[in-house]
Amino acid sequence: MSAPIEQARRWIHESERVLIGAGAGMSAAAGIDYGDTATFARLFPAFVRRGFRAQYQLIGHTGLTPAQHWGYWSTHVKHVAFSEDERVAYQALQGLVQDRDTFVLTSNVDRLFPRNGFDEARLFTPQGDYALLQCRKPCTRETWPTRPVIERCLTALDPVTQEVSDPEAIPRCPRCGGAVFMNVRIDAGFVEEPYVEQAQRFRQWLREAATARLLVIEIGAGFNTPSVVRWRMEQLVHQHPGARLVRINLSDPELPDALGKRAVALAMGAEQAIGLLRNGAKAA
Repeated sequence: MSAPIEQARRWIHESERVLIGAGAGMSAAAGIDYGDTATFARLFPAFVRRGFRAQYQLIGHTGLTPAQHWGYWSTHVKHVAFSEDERVAYQALQGLVQDRDTFVLTSNVDRLFPRNGFDEARLFTPQGDYALLQCRKPCTRETWPTRPVIERCLTALDPVTQEVSDPEAIPRCPRCGGAVFMNVRIDAGFVEEPYVEQAQRFRQWLREAATARLLVIEIGAGFNTPSVVRWRMEQLVHQHPGARLVRINLSDPELPDALGKRAVALAMGAEQAIGLLRNGAKAA
């Protein structure tokens, strides 16, 4: 077994509190990969016929009609946020840290942490949540549950064109009648209010962790939005002299020199790393 794996195992065993910082690589390990062409072709055959090959091409795309737009997003959000599929990578991670006082900060909006055993009261999702809708303007700071809207769109979905066939099913803001979208951070109109309490709980947990043996496990956080997870995890470890960082990242495993021996990198995918760490934890 490699020295970094053994080091990370020891740090998990010695920790009292664990902060998990997760980026897109964590969800990719669970099969939610926005560059996955095979899954896209299975879920969106009508969009393949329109020239699309992967889900990342639809992020921010403005060339769809409202019927096409909600045909795509209702199918996508149902698959990502509300399916009953078990995500083994998340469950394995939960098993790895289940005996520790754990908090999760993630840039992912797919709800895979609470759906796979993690305490929603110990979760901070500053980039938003697919479970909520907001006005695109926004005309109000309110948000609404996404699931009923998604289900209504799917009921009206044409199976061939994958368009919402009933105009009445296309969601509108209940206040102004304008366009709505999931409550995710895509521009300055993002409604922050649902995450204020999350942020307060996170700050309180960190204050209490200042006197504990804190381990930060950062998973799959690259440079698309490094300030959300990657740089924040580095800064937290730097500010807590007794804290340690385990960085799990296949493509960007580099560590800041300033953390010295308080940081270790596992240059592999999340599923492999969690499997190796958990097997060692079971054997310990």
